[in-house]
Formats: sequence, C-alpha cells, structure tokens
Amino acid sequence: MEYQLTAELASPPEVGDLDPLQQVGLVSLLDDRLNSLASIEGPDGVEILPIEHSLEAHLDGAVVHWLLDAPALVLAEEATRAVLEQIIDETDLLAGWEVKHCAVTATDDQLASALAASLEPGEVPDTLPADLAEGVVGQAYVLGSDEVDDIEAARSEAELAERRSSLLRASKLLRAFDLDVFGGDETRARYVAGALMHGVEMLTDELFGDVQLLDDEDATADEVEALWAVDELPSQYTDRYTALFAKQLLVTTAILGHRLTRPDWRGPLSVAEALALRIAESRAEVELDLAELVDPDEIDSVYAAFNAVAFDGLDVDLLYSAPEFELSDDLLFDGWFRPRDGDTPHPYLVDEEDRDD
Repeated sequence: MEYQLTAELASPPEVGDLDPLQQVGLVSLLDDRLNSLASIEGPDGVEILPIEHSLEAHLDGAVVHWLLDAPALVLAEEATRAVLEQIIDETDLLAGWEVKHCAVTATDDQLASALAASLEPGEVPDTLPADLAEGVVGQAYVLGSDEVDDIEAARSEAELAERRSSLLRASKLLRAFDLDVFGGDETRARYVAGALMHGVEMLTDELFGDVQLLDDEDATADEVEALWAVDELPSQYTDRYTALFAKQLLVTTAILGHRLTRPDWRGPLSVAEALALRIAESRAEVELDLAELVDPDEIDSVYAAFNAVAFDGLDVDLLYSAPEFELSDDLLFDGWFRPRDGDTPHPYLVDEEDRDD
C-alpha cells in the first residue's frame, strides 16, 4: 500500500538561520541522496519501495514529503526515519541535525476512495479527472461497510497527521519566546507555539470579516447580530466597537503577528494588543483540541506559564469583570490603542485629538 510520509529535519541551534543559498544546497544534497535509493530494507528484511519525493527548506531545516510503497503504515514510518537518520550520520555537512517529526499523511488514492464512498450511484466529482473518477466510482460500490469505515478512519488519521504537521511548521515562526515558556516537553511546546501562530492568523481573517460587516451596516457591535472576533471583547463596550475600532484592532493584530516572529518580547505594546493575544489564544486552544494534543480538561491551563511572561503583569481579564469606574487609568477604553511605553503609535492608531495636538 502507498503511504505519503512527511518528515522534518531540524538543524542544531548553533547553526543559526539558513540563508537562501544554504537552503538551496540542503535541498540539492537531500535530493541526491534520496534519488539514489532504489529500495529500502525495512524490519525483518521487508522491502519498501520509494516512489517519489519533494523537499522544502526553511530557516531551521527542511520538510521531506515522501511517497512509499510499504506493507504497513508503521513500517513506512520506521523506514523513513531510519533512512533520514542514516543520511544525517553519513553526511558531515549535516552533523548535529535531527529528525524531529515523521508521520503518515493522506495519499491521493486514499482521498479519492474516501470521496467515492460518499457519492451517489453514478455521480462523478468535479474535482477528480474523469478517468480516475470513473474508476473510483466503479470501485466504490463493491466496498463493504467495514472497508468504507477503514477508509474513513485512514482519512481521519491523515487529516489529524497533517493538522499536527501544520502546527509544527507554524511553531518555527514564533521567535519572541523560548519554547520553555510552554512547559518542559519540547514536542508539546512546539505544538502549543504553532497553535498560537495559527490563532493569530485566524483572528486576522476574522477581523477582516468584522470590519466588512460593521462598515456595511454602518453600525456598532451592539447593533449587529453576530461578529467573528469583536464579539469576544469585553461586552460592556459593545456600543463603542465601530468599524474604525475593528480596523484599528486589525492593524494591532497585524503588528502583534509581526512581533511574535521577532526576538526580545517586552510585553504587550497596548491594551488592545493584549486583548488580541488573548483572543488568539482561544483560537489556539481550539486548534490543540482538534489536533487531539491536549486533554479538553487541561486546555485552560496550557498557556498559564506563557501568560505570566507574555502579558507582563497587564491584567486585561479585569475588563471582562470590573465596571469601568473601578479600572485603573491604563485600562480605560480611550487608551486601548495607546502605546504603554509612551512610544509613537502606528499612524492608524492615533486618536483624533492627538492628531490635532
């Protein structure tokens, strides 16, 4: 059976970021070694056939996508890891490198079969070539219910593996913090870091939708039925969440995303940035749950240690519980976009009265 493997090779910390020329060289080196393999001897002499591969280099290493023909999933995974570790051991230029992640993702045949199982008799999906679709549809109705269940299970496993792989790739973007702020388990910490970056991306997309809706309705948040992200801000200010406010929060979130990819985090630049980070975390918790990486009962505590560092003592949770007259000056609504360090804000975040000054 054919299995699509995704593996990640990570460079040692002392190497630093790979420049574009080094990335090209890495891809060339790995490509030559993988092309030279006619077959792979798996456990107990089982033969595993490499079919095709692709490579992607990035700042911290490379991702290998490898299609193999193997008798079983576990053999494909073991063979892939063994081959890549052997390449590292035999290549002086890769001294200190590691195979950090290796998992099976979906093959085209598995996805096509899974799709066919959901079709009505005679239905041909537009997304498959006609010759492939005809063959798949013809086969789909000789499958028993157990086989269909197996296909669906394989597809679910593939989707889960890809979701986890995506989190690991996203984790490489987070450089504002060391991974130890997410706990002692490095692998879990990488997943949590990647989920946070996905959360920022999701929040950005949602704010585009909120801006459009508030603009179209020429309304505040309390006058529209539902919003994607703005609805998760403190509810006592819904009559002040205008289209301009949503645009400013979108700009703030864009700045937050950039800051998370840079070193030397110094706490939130503003109350609005802290609120954006808080919402991004809630999106990250959903990602971790979908990837089945954290027990739902533990998800509230996943970012506890991180928050102690990231929020730098700024308690925005008070905005959800305390009336405005009880808040300290640094939490008052009119100053949400004002830089906490007194620095010059982004031009789009300057208050009208400040512009006049």
